[in-house]
Amino acid sequence: MDSPVVGQPNFRRKKMTKQLTGKRDDAPLHSAARAGNLAMVMEILTETNEDDLQGLLSRQNQAGETALYVACEYGYVDVVGEMMKHYDASSAGIKAKNGYDPLHVAAKQGDVDILKVLLGAIPELSMTADLSNTTALHTAATQGHVEVVGTPGWPPDGQEGPDGAPHGRQGPEPGGGGGAPTVLPSLVNSVDSKGSTALHVAARKGRPQAVRRLLEMPEMDMKVVNRAGETALDAAEKEGQAEVMAILLEHGAESARALKAANPARELKQTVSEIKHEVQSQLEHTYQTRRRVQGIAKRLNKLHAEGLNNAINSTTVVAVLIATVAFAAIFTVPGEYAGGQNGIPLGAYPGEANIAHNVAFMIFFVFDSISLFISLAVVVVQTSVVVIESKAKKRMMAIINKLMWVACVFISVSFLAICFVVVGPHDRSLAIWVTAIGTAILATTLGTMSYWVIAHRMESRKLSRLRRSSLSRSRSCSISAVSDPELLTNEYKKMYAI
Repeated sequence: MDSPVVGQPNFRRKKMTKQLTGKRDDAPLHSAARAGNLAMVMEILTETNEDDLQGLLSRQNQAGETALYVACEYGYVDVVGEMMKHYDASSAGIKAKNGYDPLHVAAKQGDVDILKVLLGAIPELSMTADLSNTTALHTAATQGHVEVVGTPGWPPDGQEGPDGAPHGRQGPEPGGGGGAPTVLPSLVNSVDSKGSTALHVAARKGRPQAVRRLLEMPEMDMKVVNRAGETALDAAEKEGQAEVMAILLEHGAESARALKAANPARELKQTVSEIKHEVQSQLEHTYQTRRRVQGIAKRLNKLHAEGLNNAINSTTVVAVLIATVAFAAIFTVPGEYAGGQNGIPLGAYPGEANIAHNVAFMIFFVFDSISLFISLAVVVVQTSVVVIESKAKKRMMAIINKLMWVACVFISVSFLAICFVVVGPHDRSLAIWVTAIGTAILATTLGTMSYWVIAHRMESRKLSRLRRSSLSRSRSCSISAVSDPELLTNEYKKMYAI
């Protein structure tokens, strides 16, 4: 019985672990490829009919690997060569879950023979890229595989690279022998998702030999700037790769800053782009500021409405109290009334106050009555009128507050007047002192409140003028964004009088 033919890997392949077919979900073709069993691979491929063959070749295990991927990963050149007789570009380019296809894994491991077999059978594989638009050339440059970077025949004539640009010639010159292999411009200068070429990657990773090989290619563009605004020289400098920097400078590489200075058109384009970005950022900032200001204004409006309602309720309670005190004071005057247990004095009438002819009592009676009627009028208005609009409610509160000031002054005058009756003629100085103190307190309080009212009205007028001037100057968002917080600060005070 012949022993099975086992393919020989071109390099030290992965260490073979115990095969757990059920756990990996490998098909028999996967297992044969993983073991490098060429005879078993040929038998499976031969015995499978044409209808099922493509499904078998495209089948993936739990890691997303096809049988071709496994053979490339373990480096079995003859197994890969036999499989490539049956694979097409679609099935050969199937990616595993790690984002690599067979060509990428071969480039990562630096297996030139595998690359030659793959590209010799299906040249279009050179155009494949992983999820980050990284080509196999990027992968080889990252690992520093110099021999892979210079692989002849990568990619073929007339094909397109990952970025869709058509390739030119590739491979050795016709009739030439032993010349340095060439890689086509679009593949050499193709960029990944970060805008970096293979030269950027090799420079960043500190792969001097790969950098030299790439720079030997006449198609290599050293002026490509990635999305971070770096050339390959900038990338090497950023990572502190002194040897790579020396190689790049030797070949005339320049930094992005030098390229901008040497290219006025690019500098102008960059300036326009920066201005556009700044304008967009300013507009976004303005929009966010306006939204925050509107949110603050809404909350302040709510607090303002609650403050007005609390003031209205408090005024109603105070008006009822003043009316109650004023009404009761008239019927509880000192010296009582004529009639009852004391009898009726000569010339008096039943129910007449005994001090009715006293001047102080007359002043008390007049001012007490006025404060009573004012308070009753306020109570009637507060309980009968419903005001919805904030401005009208504020105007009504301003009038009611002034009436309450008058009621407080009149009830105070009536109290001071009756004090002269209560203390009698011998202690009149005491009543005078009380009158002086009460007058000072009332004058100070009402003077302060009047000052606040006048100051608030002046600020309101200033605010109105500021609004009109800002609207007349410009309708731009920037001015609105500046003026809104200022207007908001001026309009909503922590405390004011109305």
